[in-house]
Amino acid sequence: MVIAMLIAGLVLLVIGAEILVRGASKLAAIAGISPLVIGLTIVAYGTSAPEMAVSILSSYAGQADIAVGNVVGSNIFNVLLILGVSALVAPLVVAQQLIRLDVPIMIGVSFLMLLFGLDGRIGRSDGVVLFAGAIAYTLFLIYQSRKEQNLDVQQEYEQYGAGERGDRPAALVWLINLAYIVGGLVLLVLGSRWLVDSSVIIARSIGVSELVIGLTIVAAGTSLPELATSVVASFKGERDIAVGNVVGSNIFNILAVLGLSAAVSPAGLAVSDAVLRFDGLVMLAVAIACLPIFFTGNLITRWEGAVFIGYYAAYTLYLILRSTQHAILPLFSQAMFWFVLPITVLTIAVVTLRELRRSRHRKQQISSAEDPPTR
Repeated sequence: MVIAMLIAGLVLLVIGAEILVRGASKLAAIAGISPLVIGLTIVAYGTSAPEMAVSILSSYAGQADIAVGNVVGSNIFNVLLILGVSALVAPLVVAQQLIRLDVPIMIGVSFLMLLFGLDGRIGRSDGVVLFAGAIAYTLFLIYQSRKEQNLDVQQEYEQYGAGERGDRPAALVWLINLAYIVGGLVLLVLGSRWLVDSSVIIARSIGVSELVIGLTIVAAGTSLPELATSVVASFKGERDIAVGNVVGSNIFNILAVLGLSAAVSPAGLAVSDAVLRFDGLVMLAVAIACLPIFFTGNLITRWEGAVFIGYYAAYTLYLILRSTQHAILPLFSQAMFWFVLPITVLTIAVVTLRELRRSRHRKQQISSAEDPPTR
């Protein structure tokens, strides 16, 4: 019965998020919001709604490890597994806005979360600050989107919005999509309750900590909407949504999900030493790694996607070995720290330097073409 409840909770989360995203995306398209901003806000926030529901419910129930582990684990899952799988489907083109603005914000809020948690707790005032940041970030993105000056892009938005409206009255279109949003939220609340309750029972029965359950089963389960959305977007060639969905979800998870969970909890959220010493640092390192990988050619290639997937497998294996105190854990940790990580860092550094040289060479060629030598 507990396993059936867990599966049913995951199913309701996926269906609820799908319905919510469908309604919200159509309303955004009718309003003329750009595809990248839809990916960074409506789709990202909608697919992060399971994390929101689970973390808030966990914080109310006093299960801070699940609430925090859900956010940290989801952010790691989003980058390493979702972007990895999406890049294997098709190399992902990365918009300049992500490199210049959104990825640095993702890195900054990841660091801010660790900073707030240094005293062992993300207090209610910290949560209010994080949630206010989510509101400011969203308003800024919408403001930037409304300033879009490209006439071709504006025409595409208008045509898309007209296609969503069809011949139906505008009021009816809004009511239908609002009904999707409300129905999706209802399913999310119910699914999150079943998922949290069953996960806690499973963790206690097999002797695994609630933090590990939050970092793995709950994080992967609540990230299924992001996985489905990004992979489908990659198949359809909508790569702005595929990458923007992941980056936007990670920002939203920290600012809105964690912020609101801490703000509504009477005593804030306790942050365990394991999160501060390892899992949170992995989340920060993954966010930082996105910058050079996205920068090189503005592309996430298939081999980079394969590396992401490999690292997620290694991270999950480490969590299992750590929770069971397996004898091979020290050897595995040393191999990762002294062999795999240095090779990865060296490879990223070499590729980044090569891309910088290519960029400098292209600029020199453009400059030479614009200013030909005079006799």
